[in-house]
Amino acid sequence: MVTSRVDHKWGMVVDLDRCTGCQACVVACQAENNLPINDKAAFLQKRAFEWIRIERYWEGEYPNVKARFIPIMCQHCSNAPCEPVCPVYATYQSDEGLNVQIYNRCIGARYCINNCPYQVRFFNFWHPTWPASFENYLNPDVTARSRGITEKCTFCVQRLRRGELKVERTEGGRLNDQNMAERNFLPACAQACPTNALTFGDQMDRSAKIGPYFDDVNEHDIHHEHDRSTRSYLLLEELGTKPNVIYLKKIDQYPLGEN
Repeated sequence: MVTSRVDHKWGMVVDLDRCTGCQACVVACQAENNLPINDKAAFLQKRAFEWIRIERYWEGEYPNVKARFIPIMCQHCSNAPCEPVCPVYATYQSDEGLNVQIYNRCIGARYCINNCPYQVRFFNFWHPTWPASFENYLNPDVTARSRGITEKCTFCVQRLRRGELKVERTEGGRLNDQNMAERNFLPACAQACPTNALTFGDQMDRSAKIGPYFDDVNEHDIHHEHDRSTRSYLLLEELGTKPNVIYLKKIDQYPLGEN
């Protein structure tokens, strides 16, 4: 059964109160999207690939310290500063809320990398390689990007497209929180998170778990953030990039300095 196309606007909610900094999302992303293995040399040269990274912050002074973790990936901004600077239109905003990268159009100008305030775009300085034992484990649904182009998080668009084809175009249904989780259509990072710190969904689905948080942010902009009824906030919200990733503030039950 083939039906008409269903409209979506994808988004993600990151609950910092649940994140333990375990890096499961990082490993899952690298395996799903055929990212080259990062070694010490890559980090020293500042050329490591991490479509999603866990930033760690320390609060307090020894011995009274706490570690804070925050996962950062492409924010898929609705007003993305990386898009208008591309001279060949290799990156653009899709009608599903995704910041799309067209690999075979990219010429490696790197203007988008310089203009991204979140530092989540990466340039291929050399052809990706893997140990021989890993080559049979590469994901056939994801193209291995060549040297000289820019890449980044895609919200595992290959999974979303597979879900749209099977659930919506073939079965006549609609992708939602339940069938995406049960049938492995969620982005790899959200599926792998052991504490459910990453919640992915469709902003246009009124039953989606992410709905109340996006409604809260959309109703109360940065000038009225104190009126928000949830813990929601946006990274670098003052820049006006309008990300499709929302963060939930951490709840600190035991603040430093209190007994």
